[in-house]
Amino acid sequence: MASLSSHSGGRWKYDVFVSFRGEDIRKTFVDHLFSDFRRKGIYAFRDDNELKRGEEISSELYQAIEQSRFLIVIFSHDYASSTWCLRELVKILNCKKVDDRYEVRALFYNVTPEMVLDQSGSYKEAFVKHEALKRIEIPEWKEALKSASSLSGWNLQSMSDW
Repeated sequence: MASLSSHSGGRWKYDVFVSFRGEDIRKTFVDHLFSDFRRKGIYAFRDDNELKRGEEISSELYQAIEQSRFLIVIFSHDYASSTWCLRELVKILNCKKVDDRYEVRALFYNVTPEMVLDQSGSYKEAFVKHEALKRIEIPEWKEALKSASSLSGWNLQSMSDW
């Protein structure tokens, strides 16, 4: 996956957008992932580097998603507790639905695809909190998680060498 997007005047500004719960994995797995992207010449959007202070985060993130060729969702223990992560997931799946040129992949980091599909464990706990706050997006988020659980990807929980 060579970096073609930002350098060839093509449709894509970024090669990769990664949706992840920062508190779970930013300083461990994600830092290693982004370092590997850089070494390989892959231009990835990173929210802590790319967003300008004081600008509305949602429009910046949505724009970065739309301008990224590969969209990676890293499902982790607390992913579903983040309204931003869930909104990113909905946007990612909508982009794929509208334009099949987007490549969407899932990584399941210390959660199983079944947990995401069934919204069990920490995902169930997160939705109890969202429901207590009467979030209107809950049905859309639940459907997105069900859909995303079947995305092509990798279950990192079952990889012993990680």
